[in-house]
Formats: sequence, C-alpha cells, structure tokens
Amino acid sequence: MTLTTARLTLRLLNADDWPLFYTLHNDAEVIAKCFDKPSEAQLRAKFNERLKPWQPNSNSPLCLVIVETSTGKEVGVTGFTSSTVPDSQEVGYLLLPNFHGRGYATESLLAVLDYAKSEHAVREFKAVVTEGNIGSEKVLEKCGFQLVDKQLDAYAIGGVLYTDHHFHLSCTDHRA
Repeated sequence: MTLTTARLTLRLLNADDWPLFYTLHNDAEVIAKCFDKPSEAQLRAKFNERLKPWQPNSNSPLCLVIVETSTGKEVGVTGFTSSTVPDSQEVGYLLLPNFHGRGYATESLLAVLDYAKSEHAVREFKAVVTEGNIGSEKVLEKCGFQLVDKQLDAYAIGGVLYTDHHFHLSCTDHRA
C-alpha cells in the first residue's frame, strides 16, 4: 500500500525502517511533548507491533513512513490504530525536527484520513495531544479536528503531569 500527495509518498513501515523509528522515539525534540524515552525493549515491541498487517477494526496499528518524494528522504511516520469506539481510529504522527514547519504532518495526515474514509469507511477519528504541543494541535485543527475535552494531569512526561487535549473528527466534518 502506498499513498501519494503533492510532495510526499507514504508507504508501509518495514523491517528496514528500524533506524528511523528508533531516532523518532529517542530524539529529545521529537518526544519532548509526547512521551518519555522508551527502553530499547519497549521500542522494539512497539516497532514489531507496527510491522503486523493492519486490518480495519483490528488491534494492529497502520504505520506509514512519510517520504519526501523529490529527495527520497524519510520525514517521519504517521498512521492510526483502532480506538475503543467501533469504526473509529486514533491518529498519530512523529516527524524528524528538520522537517517541522513544512506542512508535511498536515499533508500526510490528510492523506491518511482520506484513505481511511474512502477505502475502509472509517467514520470517526480521534487524537490525544499533550498540553503544550502546539504544533500537533495546529496540524489537527488544519485537518478539521476539534478539541472536545481536556483531562487535567492525565499524562506524565519526565515526572511532570500534563493535561491531555482530546480531539475528534467526524467524517461528516472532514472537508479535505
């Protein structure tokens, strides 16, 4: 499976993508407002889980590598996994710092949303963003998500409790 946009190619994660996955989950700038640095064992388990074939309403995540089409450079990863609500997917993305601010997160997420909607009739999407991760919130808003809830002191990063911002998108809201 491959998705393409004006500037990007999104392809399924494969075993050769371990260096990218490792870097994304260990770069202090990438993970600062997302999660604590995982152990290598935790990260290997997460990576292996994302290598499994994705099916609608399965517990396996769909993980796509974002590639800059013009250069072939790997930008990051994006995708989704089933949420606790039937026919709903939780989206996520991580980009290398040197690709921040170029609109790639928005462009790739819109492609993923369109794919899920058109090919798998996904009707609802959600995302959870840690308080202070303004870049991710802007991406979600540009893609049509709306902030629906804030859970105070819901998630700890580096021993500090942060508020989780819960975003929602109904396909009836999605205009892209």
